[in-house]
Amino acid sequence: MTVIAKLTTVELKLLAREPGSIFTILIPLFILVVFGSSISPGDTVLLPMTLAIAVGLVGLYQLPTTLATYRERGILRRLSTTPVRPGSMLVVQLILQLVLALTACALLLAVAGTVLSAHVPTQVAPFAAVFLMGTAAMFAIGLLIAALAANGRTANGVGVMLYFPMAYLAGLIQPVDQMPVILARIGEFTPLGAFRRTLQDVWAGVSPDLLLLGVMAAYAVLISLAAAKFFRWE
Repeated sequence: MTVIAKLTTVELKLLAREPGSIFTILIPLFILVVFGSSISPGDTVLLPMTLAIAVGLVGLYQLPTTLATYRERGILRRLSTTPVRPGSMLVVQLILQLVLALTACALLLAVAGTVLSAHVPTQVAPFAAVFLMGTAAMFAIGLLIAALAANGRTANGVGVMLYFPMAYLAGLIQPVDQMPVILARIGEFTPLGAFRRTLQDVWAGVSPDLLLLGVMAAYAVLISLAAAKFFRWE
């Protein structure tokens, strides 16, 4: 087994034991089950919302908290003296956090499609493109938080403080049609709002808005560059 494979195995076990990972999966699932029992099978709003919630929790809470904690404890610094370079840890963490997001969303889709008989889009390519673009944007923000936070506790707090206003503007806390028009419009141009809107378009069988896809791509690229500039290994 290669060094990277061993590192991935160890980190996967740690991630599986992390309470935050469990809550990342259970919170969106709880929302889906509680509210899904009262909606029609053709609903195209609730499931995209819960998918966006799941990815948002991983990107803004789980990812930055883990990386900032590793730096705080000197794990990244010590790795620089071993064959496992700090960059390898970063790549492994990004992959595992993506797996966590995929697991949470796969569970949501499975429960929605079987237990709740909810509408699930049949066009895989548009859904995959939107999902990957939205996830990249949210992970970029998480990386920037990890880069700037002094420790894991700070990263956790910043992630939570960012999540709730972004979730509100994105229409994940209050339905968009009940929000002031100007706030709803602004929310569509936030990374989480653009993600929710384009997912909802895919669910409704409409082509994703190219402008909003571009917005998510811009967030992903620009914020990732900022995170790379400010990221510290120790």
